[in-house]
Amino acid sequence: MKEQLLVMLEMQDAMNARVNSDWRRAENAWYRAIWTECAEMLDHYGWKWWKHQRPDLEQVKLELVDIMHFAMSDYLLQDDDNAKVATRIEAELRNPSRGGEIREAIEQMAQSTIARRSMHYSDFASVMALIGMDFDELYRHYVGKNVLNFFRQDHGYKEGTYVKLWDGREDNEHLSELLAVLDSDSADFRDQVYHALEDRYPG
Repeated sequence: MKEQLLVMLEMQDAMNARVNSDWRRAENAWYRAIWTECAEMLDHYGWKWWKHQRPDLEQVKLELVDIMHFAMSDYLLQDDDNAKVATRIEAELRNPSRGGEIREAIEQMAQSTIARRSMHYSDFASVMALIGMDFDELYRHYVGKNVLNFFRQDHGYKEGTYVKLWDGREDNEHLSELLAVLDSDSADFRDQVYHALEDRYPG
């Protein structure tokens, strides 16, 4: 797990630098991005008692991966030694804060993140467990979403020219389909994802 976390931290640093080369001094409110992603996760899982809803677990997992991006960025600012950051995240992931019901666990993660102005990975681990997501799946989805984020930047995301709907569906949905068929153990997994996205991109 630690080796994979180190890869993820390096990828996150690179992604942040792609958006803003001086990202470490930008004073981004990473915690705010986290709790708003929690709200999006709840919407994908479903909470409205007045209408029919079916949990979309694939999208819930992708929202959790988005949170991973923001939380790692926050931890990278707290310590510039990636090995120490990886050790800290690993220890917290191995100690889930609670069981219970998924919606309550998501709310707990949002509440504690706002209170601390930083997420604790024990809350994150609780949500992972409740949706049946192990670390290998988290890693595969993280690498895929990181590649999609680079793809977005390369195709005008920051400039506002990126096309997010492909044949009537969001790019995240296409990514989920691709991750289900591509070999994440392959040495060129990142390249495979990027080229597969290019093949589907309508822009």
